[in-house]
Formats: sequence, C-alpha cells, structure tokens
Amino acid sequence: MTQAPPTVPKPNVRLVLFGLMIAMMLAMLDNMIVSTALPRIVGEFGGLDHFTWVVTAYVLGTTVSTPIWGKLGDLYGRKSVFLTSVVVFLIGSALCGMAGSALLGGPNDGMVELIAFRAVQGLGAGGLMVGVMAIIGDLVPPRERGRYQGMIAGIMAIAMVAGPLVGGFITDNLSWRWAFYVNLPLGGVALVLLIATLHLPRRRTEHRIDWLGAALLSIGITAVVLITTWGGSSYDWISAQILGLAVLAVLSLVAFALVERRVPEPILPLGLFANRNFALISVIGFLLGFAMFGAMNFLPLYQQTVQGASATNSGLLLLPLMFGMLVVSLVVGRAITRTGRYRAFPIIGGAVMAAGMALLSRLDVHTGKLESSLYMIVLGVGMGFLMQTTMLIAQNSVEQRDLGAASGAATFFRSIGGSFGISLFGAIFANRLADSPAGAAFGGGGGEAGSAMDLERLQQLPGQARELVLGGLADAISHVFVWAVVFTVALPVLAWFIREIPLRTANEPPAQTPEEQAETALAKAPTP
Repeated sequence: MTQAPPTVPKPNVRLVLFGLMIAMMLAMLDNMIVSTALPRIVGEFGGLDHFTWVVTAYVLGTTVSTPIWGKLGDLYGRKSVFLTSVVVFLIGSALCGMAGSALLGGPNDGMVELIAFRAVQGLGAGGLMVGVMAIIGDLVPPRERGRYQGMIAGIMAIAMVAGPLVGGFITDNLSWRWAFYVNLPLGGVALVLLIATLHLPRRRTEHRIDWLGAALLSIGITAVVLITTWGGSSYDWISAQILGLAVLAVLSLVAFALVERRVPEPILPLGLFANRNFALISVIGFLLGFAMFGAMNFLPLYQQTVQGASATNSGLLLLPLMFGMLVVSLVVGRAITRTGRYRAFPIIGGAVMAAGMALLSRLDVHTGKLESSLYMIVLGVGMGFLMQTTMLIAQNSVEQRDLGAASGAATFFRSIGGSFGISLFGAIFANRLADSPAGAAFGGGGGEAGSAMDLERLQQLPGQARELVLGGLADAISHVFVWAVVFTVALPVLAWFIREIPLRTANEPPAQTPEEQAETALAKAPTP
C-alpha cells in the first residue's frame, strides 16, 4: 500500500500555536503563581488552617475535569469545547481576584470564596491543558507533531519557573489579586486569536453524553485527592474519615468501570488500555507526575532554608532545571520529526531522570549553589526527554476519533500521579523532619513538624543550633529524593517494552496488525 505523502501544516498553524501557547502558559502558571501570594492572602483573610485548599481546589478541579473535557472535544468538536474552557478559566480568574472584596460581601468569607473560585478556575484549566494537546493532534500529523509539542513543553518549563517569580513580583509591587487579574488580558488575546485563526472540521453526528460515568469518575477522583490531601495531616491514615473516603473511591471507580463498558460514548474508553503502548504510557505518565511534581516542590524549600535564598531568588535558582528541560524538549521534538523514531527517548529520559534524582539525594547543608544547579540540569534533561514524548506516543496509539480521550487520559494520569506524589513525599518529609533537631526547633510532632516553619525564626537561632536545624532540614529533603529514585527507576524499565509503531504522516487510523487487517478485509467483503 502506498504511503500518503507527509502533510504540510496549514499556514495558520503558527498563529494557532501562539494562541495555544498562551493558553498553556496560563494553565501552568496559575498552578505555580499562587504559592508566593499565599502569605499575603492568609494575612488578609486569616484561615491559616485552610490555606492549602487554595492550591488543592485548583488541582482537584483540573484533575477531575481533564478526561471530561477531552471526551467532550471528541464528541462536539475541539474548537467550541476548548474556547468554552478558556471562558470558564477567565471567569474563575476574575472571581478569584474579587474574592473577599466589597463586591462580594467583604473579607469575612474571603478564604471560602477564594477556594470555591479556585475550583472553578481549575475546571477551566483542565480543558486548557488537554485541549492544547488534542488540537495540535488535529492540526498536525504525528510525524510532524514532535516539533510543535516540544515547543509546548518549553512553555511548560518556563511557566514552572516563571510562576513563583511573577507571583512574587506582583505580590510585592501590586496586590495578590493581580496574580489572578493578569490572566484576563492574556486570556483575551488567546481567545480572540483562536476564534479568528483556528479552523477545525465540524462534527455532525448524534451523541449522548455519559453523565453517569462523568459523575462517578468525579466522585472517585475527588475522594482520592481528598485522601492524599488529608491523610496523615488533617486525619490519621486509619481514621474513619480516610477509610470512608477510601471505600467511596473504590466503589465509585468500580462502578465507573462497569458503566464505561456498557455506554455507547464512554468518557474514558476502557478499550484504549488494551493497546500495550497506551497502557504503558499511562503508567509512565503516572510515575512521571508522581516523581516530578512530588519531589520538585522541595527544591524551593531547600533553596530558601538551607541555601538562604529569597523567595524570588529561589525561582531564579530553578533556571538550570528549566534550561535543561527546554533545550532537550526542542531537540527531541525536531529529532522525532526528522527520523520518525521515538522509542529510545523515554528510555533515555527515564534513566537520566533517575540519575538526576539520585544526584539531588546527595544534597546536604554544605552543597553549593553551583553543584545543586548541575544536579538540576541533569533532572531537567531527563524531563525534557519524557514530557511530550509520552503524549505523542499516547496519541499515536489511538484512532483520530479517540484523540481527545487519549490526550485527556495521558494528562489525567500525570496529574493524579502528581497529587499522590505531593502527598506521599510530604508525609515522608514531615516524618523525617520530626525526628531531627529541625523538627524539635519548629514545634515538631508527627506530620506537623514543618507546618509552623518560620524563616525569620530560623535566622535568629544561635550559630550551632542553626547548623543543627539546617542539617535536619537538608537531611529530610534529601530523603525525599531518595524515595523519588525508587519510583523513577521504573520509568526506563517500563519504556523498554514500548513498541516502535511508525508515526503516521497524516491524521489517519494507526497501522493495523495482520490479524486486524484480516478482520477488516472480511468485514468489507461483499455478502454473497
């Protein structure tokens, strides 16, 4: 069979890509930007015991909505669904900026309002992240896709570092509310640009939304996120609340699996997991999110406490990680486009990422900034090999009609892995810290050891006591990276079993096995 000639991207792809980059930047930036504004928010509203929900509500909204947005794009067309998610995100951003203001009743309920509005913002962000990847999949065939997804990976790397920097600058010079208001003009530009330039084929088929499946998935994932957020901190792991949530999660997810096997338009087609590459990439994405998001949260803590950097400077100290990820993502994307081969990259990336985590496990009170920067470059290089290659393999493993569901599932597993990682590594850090001089100095005791950490108090400690505390902090942080190695070493092992399926040069169904070809020929044969 003659292979179709390579598809040349339409002239508007670059303009569309610019709009998509802005949208992805907004979704990733808001995941990071609020961290530096939280002390000011707590100072204005109070509610120190609930402030972590400002972050959790956003993560929860994003995680729950990701597969739903992906499937809605498959059903009703990517453009209208994606633009709707942009509007939801912007509405959530505006409401977050107004939380606790006179327009909404004053500061008494400001923290509760902000948490609720962050959930709305997260619902929109889930559509932004999956929509960007799926639209690129619609516009560009897999053979050409690596180059464009490499650019998106670069934007994600920039956002991960720029978030704390931008948040610190806005909070210091304007108001924490502008950390949310800044989304409005940028999102408006992306909205207008995409309305004018994004042209995708319209879908005119009859559909029925799997509302029951969407509800069961939302309940199950919400229960899982609550377990990872509350377990070991707000409630004991064997408390009635955590065990009840575990039962709810299991029952709802089992019911979800049963429903998805019977409905004609499932939110998450379980048949996708029969594809070996898709199943492997889903597990790899989970472990990638687990190790990456879970462990990386502790780098700014190490820099601000042990190395004595300011909040803004700790963002600058993450630039080596961003540089390694950005450069490698772009190089790998172009290499895939040129050669059409990709299997080696997740294997290399997993091995390099494990090496980076192993190097970071060597961090101690005497590690210099140059040495830690070199370690972060290694980690960034490993992430650069993996971030978008996993998405490309997931998309190339399915038919075009399931592209949104596949993109949503890949993003979903990475997000839920990050949620698990943040929780588990946080518990590991807190327990290690509680047994150290640092835990005793900061009111240690179980999972609360690090909750009252005060950098000014740390600086006021006498010399020898300060060294003991810094040593305890460095030991607890390095212990997190030791555990991260345990999870990252599985990445190259799993990636080894990925099959090299030729990248399609047009947006057509993936290559069939001989058995599938025989079945297709039999189905098409004329009836006697």
